[in-house]
Amino acid sequence: MKKLLQTLRNIWSIEDLKSKIIVTLTLLFVYRFGTYIVLPGIDPNQLSALSGAKSGALGLIDAFSGGAFSQASILALGIMPYISASIFMQLMTILIPQMQKVQKEGASGQKKINQWTRYLTVIVTFVQAYAYVTYLKGLGKEAIIDSFSAYFWLTTPIVLTAGTLFVMWLGEKITDKGLGNGTSLIIMIGILARLPRSFVQEWNAKLAKGTGGILIFVIEVSVLIAIIMGLIVLIQGVRKVPVNYAKQIVGNRQFNGARQFLPLKVNSAGVMPIIFAQAIMFLPTIFASFDSTKGLARLFSDPRDFIHMVIYGVIVIGFTFLYTALIFNPKQIADDLKRNNGFIPGVKPGQPTADYIGSVMDKITLPGAFLLAIVGILPGFAQRLDITQGFASFFGGTSLLIMVGVILDSLQQIETQLLMRQYDGLMKSGRIQGRQSSVASSVI
Repeated sequence: MKKLLQTLRNIWSIEDLKSKIIVTLTLLFVYRFGTYIVLPGIDPNQLSALSGAKSGALGLIDAFSGGAFSQASILALGIMPYISASIFMQLMTILIPQMQKVQKEGASGQKKINQWTRYLTVIVTFVQAYAYVTYLKGLGKEAIIDSFSAYFWLTTPIVLTAGTLFVMWLGEKITDKGLGNGTSLIIMIGILARLPRSFVQEWNAKLAKGTGGILIFVIEVSVLIAIIMGLIVLIQGVRKVPVNYAKQIVGNRQFNGARQFLPLKVNSAGVMPIIFAQAIMFLPTIFASFDSTKGLARLFSDPRDFIHMVIYGVIVIGFTFLYTALIFNPKQIADDLKRNNGFIPGVKPGQPTADYIGSVMDKITLPGAFLLAIVGILPGFAQRLDITQGFASFFGGTSLLIMVGVILDSLQQIETQLLMRQYDGLMKSGRIQGRQSSVASSVI
């Protein structure tokens, strides 16, 4: 306890770090306040009709927006249109050679891509906003005030687009002047906003069962903590490939060769395979209204079904390999090593190095993919064990992956600030590795 208090005092004594924390918390508070402002023309007392937004793909959007989607808030679409636009732009930079050239232009190229992403975000938001209006008209028609219904089609897309752009601006300001990646933190705070309510619902459900229910609740919390610890290992897990650097002569001085390590992440695909798998599993539910496909739609929409779990797990494993192949380029790494006079002991530079790195990556991606699939189906197992749906979502899946990843990134940045000023780190042994990249970039 004394160590913790001293660490907190050290954090607060660093003026720059204190300023970043205050800015981050203030902007996150502004975002959370905005999620409770209802769209013009909506009766807040009639929002119970939108409870259907808490399942399927709509449930994922509602989770990322912190419940704003099901509350018909001005920030109902949240940061998701920006994430969708960013995913598309990242895939384009991988698949289109002209986009790759722009990306390799350095800061100016990245600035262009960011600007194109913003323009695409506006288009995506408008499309999603009109889809959301249709959704409100169909599911929550009684929530729309009659005297305002004639203007609802016009005002709502404008307000939702402005809301998404405002959230995007908040994320950029947090990234520039706050602590951590703003987009990642906004997603995380939306996910965490559901935790207290889900926790209370699970407690009340177990309390109704008497003393035995309380013991089960304690066991559930213990299992959740164990899952989080295992997920931290998965996120931080790397395979260190030794790299030697040859001696160099600069001017009249000779620099001895150094031995370093090339860290290859066990889960380099991040949360993307689970997001893709959830999107694919949701597609058959579109045909739920047809009698011939009702059974299939029910199978793909029920996470508790064992067949659903198997299909979902196979899709996650497949997308893990696919996405890793898209974002990981062994040839480029081999060229960079050769350019910097680096080599892997016992492996020839050039193509043999690329082949070796690729084979190592394939070997560590396989267990990483299986572990990611297990994380994805854990909420279904939790529901089968009579855990409420809201609390079960924190036992795995997208929510837990993003939440743990962002917290690790934020702690890593705080520890870096402490170590730069000669303070002790957050841990007595070792350092918090984080993920070396924002959750947004793994979601993207």
